[in-house]
Amino acid sequence: MPTDHSAVPRPLDRNDARTLTLSALGGALEFYDFVVFVFFAKVLGELFFPADVAPWLAQLQVYGIFAAGYLARPLGGIVMAHFGDKAGRKKMFTLSVFLMAVPTLAIGLLPVYTHIGLLAPLLLLLLRIVQGVAIGGEVPGAWVFVAEHAPPGRVGFACAALTCGLTAGILIGSLLAAAVNSHYSPDEVLGFAWRIPFVLGGIFGFVAVWLRRWLSETPVFAAMRDRKELSAELPLKVVLQGHLAAVWLSVLVTWMLTAAIVVVILMTPTLVQVKFHLAPALAFKGSSLAALFLCFGCIGAGMMVDRIGRAKAMIIGSLALLITTYALYVNLAAGGAYFLPLYAVAGLCAGVVGVVPSVMVAAFPAAIRRELHGCTAVAMTPLGSQVLLQLMLMLVVMVVLEAHIHRAAGSAGG
Repeated sequence: MPTDHSAVPRPLDRNDARTLTLSALGGALEFYDFVVFVFFAKVLGELFFPADVAPWLAQLQVYGIFAAGYLARPLGGIVMAHFGDKAGRKKMFTLSVFLMAVPTLAIGLLPVYTHIGLLAPLLLLLLRIVQGVAIGGEVPGAWVFVAEHAPPGRVGFACAALTCGLTAGILIGSLLAAAVNSHYSPDEVLGFAWRIPFVLGGIFGFVAVWLRRWLSETPVFAAMRDRKELSAELPLKVVLQGHLAAVWLSVLVTWMLTAAIVVVILMTPTLVQVKFHLAPALAFKGSSLAALFLCFGCIGAGMMVDRIGRAKAMIIGSLALLITTYALYVNLAAGGAYFLPLYAVAGLCAGVVGVVPSVMVAAFPAAIRRELHGCTAVAMTPLGSQVLLQLMLMLVVMVVLEAHIHRAAGSAGG
């Protein structure tokens, strides 16, 4: 009987570092492709919908198209994870990047509403759905991939390092958005410059495909394939029949991840422009700071997991995130004098998302991963809950801020 990969304690070696680096770099490039959309939500709302639509409605429609990517994630996650459990982690890991690169490049080349009318937002929606399918296969598959490569006692750090890579994609998107808005005038951004990040994203995606050629299959999958013990059962069926408690635990921690990434990191740059009237350059400068500190926070969270355990790390990080996010929005409502430092601290505390993958991977017993249902187990548990929660969060945040601003305007008028 071969030695269980998880039973041999050892430090991270050169091969582990290579796997983590290539996985994180590829994940950063792919996640950039997925999130760059939201950094240009305001511009896309003006370009892909009729000019007579109210600005708030155009923004809501753009966020709806952004959320459509999340609606497609369950399909991508379950289908691609199924084949990851059958054909191998590496093949699906590479396919997901390719499926992301193509629609991102296509968005950058897409005609706008004034050129092709209603077809413009419909095509944008279709391409966003394809992006959702791709990211639905990428994130859970990546977590399982690095967890199955990591030695015991280093799974928390390995999963957090990959999450750091994914969040680095947000940083890249924020930096490019800041560069575009600083270098070009608003008219130039509307005319052509908004396309630059999407075209670059397509190129980044093809680079990520090339990088993943150098990854090796996980030891867990390779051992099962060599012993011809790949399960003939449907992986999704096994997960639902025997691991519902783990499914619900994964759903709960995913809600926290969703709130941290969607509200604090992705929506805030646009909200501070639309609702609090901050200049785009300042908004994206803050976003870049928050995304940078988010990367540091992910690594710190992973180290906390390996030192004090998943539960304590999750509780401490979640409380810190709640307090700092509240302070950020209170300050914005008061004028935003401390916007940059508070956004940086909130981004650091949002690094608690680095705990989530180790919780989800550990929620399922080693046996189910050895039976090659690991990808499906991690993929299908959070995605359905994410769809509903992200749509609700976007709507609630927009409505609450709108009401708050109207109250503030009424008080000033009185």
